Amino acid sequence: MTDIRVRKAGLADAGVVTGFVAALLSELSAGQNDTPRAVMLAVAESLLDGAGDSYTVFLAEDAAGRPLGVATLSEGVCISTLGRFGTIRELYVKSESRSAGVGRVLIRAVLDHGRRHRWSRVEVGAPSAADWPDSLRFYKREGFTEIGPRLKFRLA
Repeated sequence: MTDIRVRKAGLADAGVVTGFVAALLSELSAGQNDTPRAVMLAVAESLLDGAGDSYTVFLAEDAAGRPLGVATLSEGVCISTLGRFGTIRELYVKSESRSAGVGRVLIRAVLDHGRRHRWSRVEVGAPSAADWPDSLRFYKREGFTEIGPRLKFRLA
């Protein structure tokens, strides 16, 4: 696949973005994602309609405008990163488009966005190496280095 375009997603893309994120969650949870699609769509619409630069979504498309993948990222701040930094929240490429450079093009768009916004770095919470070795290899090949595991505590 030679002609991959990446563009910033807008409100009209909420359904496509939601579909990609739902597919990612389904893949990561072996089909056990229990978040209703309508809830995810409402959140996507809200974020795409008013988060400004703190939340950005990039869509990768082929030459005909067909969606191939998505990368969502958010901006954060902390002392240890020396100020503003970005976090890739979701990155998903359709299975039939993997190994075609789509992920690399999305990563480049994310990194360029971070440079324009003067972020000190971009982080990503990759799935476990034991369960998802290809994902870890992909991020390492793109220049990411491991900084340790992440945990979550659900508040809502």
